[in-house]
Amino acid sequence: MSKASFKALTEPLNYEGEDRKVGFELEFSGLTLEQTVDVLQQELPGELVSVSKAEQKIEVNGLGSFNVEIDWDYLKRKAKAEGGDESAWVRELGSLAENLVPIEIVCPPLSLKQCEQLLPLTEALRKAGAKGTDESWIAAYGVHINPEVPSLDANVLLRYLQAFSLLQWWLVEAHRVDTTRKLSPYIDKYPEAYTRLLVTQHEVTQEQLIDDYLKHNATRNRALDMLPLFAFLDEEKVMAAVDDNKINARPTFHYRLPNCQLEHPDWQLTEPWKMWWVVDALADDQQALDYWKQAFKDAERPLMGVSEKDWKKRLEQWLQDREWL
Repeated sequence: MSKASFKALTEPLNYEGEDRKVGFELEFSGLTLEQTVDVLQQELPGELVSVSKAEQKIEVNGLGSFNVEIDWDYLKRKAKAEGGDESAWVRELGSLAENLVPIEIVCPPLSLKQCEQLLPLTEALRKAGAKGTDESWIAAYGVHINPEVPSLDANVLLRYLQAFSLLQWWLVEAHRVDTTRKLSPYIDKYPEAYTRLLVTQHEVTQEQLIDDYLKHNATRNRALDMLPLFAFLDEEKVMAAVDDNKINARPTFHYRLPNCQLEHPDWQLTEPWKMWWVVDALADDQQALDYWKQAFKDAERPLMGVSEKDWKKRLEQWLQDREWL
């Protein structure tokens, strides 16, 4: 079992003054739905509380509900519509989908200490034959990280958007994001025009923060998707701008950038978490954030914008000097 641990957040409490929790979502292939559930129950024994050909839910004592599903909306809707009395056609469709569509494990919100119980699970999935991003040239599987926000205050959330925007070029390289995933629309970076706006802002209202975001990012397809959080704050505004029933309102960030590399023996969930930790740490360091906001403005070149290559090199050296990597 891996001895790795999850690096502690610099701001450990959520907006309600409790320990911040984080939810992980893992996409992979190589196992059927039933095989995945078997592995999960071997590592984290629990009660199977709902079953269909597309989705299964396991209640793990002390942790919460783990959803295991075939990541195909059409099949999930059909299976749900038929309830426990699935037709032969839905079962056949589900069997076919297991060979073409990724399996996804959606973990409940966990404390960082509880997250350590996920480490033997990912090792067991690997040994059972689960394969992640590198499985094929068409695979775009990823790990999604959903950390609870430390505050609902608009200016705190602004700092996180600023931190991520300043780091996003570096993050793509640091995560070694797979080429297939780079070419897909699902993890697009924020437009540079939005970063230029963010680095000029010092105080915003909630309305301005959400309006600015929706003007530049009216889509779920962002490496840091803020729509779940903004829907939690103002669902009517968000749904008027983005008509997408996949938006799940909740007080968390939705970080979609990391690869899922289950097939690699030296990979663990602690690796993508370290990269998110850098975003969180920069957002919580106002002096450093102000420095990099000004640096971005100073690096702007007429007609050409900021040099991505130079920016990443400068950030990498600074992060190493601060021992954040």
